Amino acid sequence: MQEKIAPLVTSLRNCGYVTDDELATTLVLMEELGRPVLIEGEAGVGKTAIAAALACARDTQLIRLQCYEGIDASSAVYEWNYTQQLLWIKLCEQRDESLQESDIYEKRFLLERPLLKSIMQEKAPVLLIDEVDRADEAFEAFLLEVLSDFTVTIPELGTIRARSIPFVVLTSNGTRELSDALRRRCLFHYVPFPSFEKELAILSAHLPDVDLKLLMQISRFVQTIRGMDIRKRPGVAETIDWARALCGFDVNILVDNPEVVRTTLSCLLKTTEDQQFVSGQDIEAFMPKSA
Repeated sequence: MQEKIAPLVTSLRNCGYVTDDELATTLVLMEELGRPVLIEGEAGVGKTAIAAALACARDTQLIRLQCYEGIDASSAVYEWNYTQQLLWIKLCEQRDESLQESDIYEKRFLLERPLLKSIMQEKAPVLLIDEVDRADEAFEAFLLEVLSDFTVTIPELGTIRARSIPFVVLTSNGTRELSDALRRRCLFHYVPFPSFEKELAILSAHLPDVDLKLLMQISRFVQTIRGMDIRKRPGVAETIDWARALCGFDVNILVDNPEVVRTTLSCLLKTTEDQQFVSGQDIEAFMPKSA
């Protein structure tokens, strides 16, 4: 098992995702045990990116199911293309051809949604069930049934069994407590906001041409912002956006460019309250003077 962890860390890094042995171990166990993995953490810490990087590392397809309030089986598994079915019925009528009920429930009229699509692949894909906490408990129970045997029953066609078992990654922002049944079914990993060192490594991976000293200043500044009493702490994606914005203004040292720092805070802070609060602080006082 150990010999599989280091290569996965390297593969994920090559795909643009900086991780550690703990997460890599969880992903290896997911593959070895055939269990879904539940990734929890605040918005912006890179949960969704884990699935995309894993698909890249394993050279397979990423299939995403975005959960939301009110999502149901027709949105997640399959539905019939009623427009095409009606057109086919009219065409048969014009040709004066007899039509059986089974003729309009052929697979060509079937619209595969993410859950069905994921089990129809010859090569196991990565199935991302994103923000599962946004769905209701009934859909959560439905997911458990599908993930237990990876079969889908379509009344008009019968039971469809998986051609391959997908690697399932579920993410949650913690807006709703998930059921014990779902948690027992999954492996679990929590993703915190990155440390200074990890965020610096992420910035370096995404912006390899930017001076390391500037990236260090950016990482320290963002760490300070996250420690403030604000509503929405900036995520990794916001840090990368801000770094790119500063580079666009030819910033080399933060402390020498306080106005540019202040006017580009919109990349980091996404609410009016947070922008006003941070702008009201003495930004230069906690701006790193050097790397």
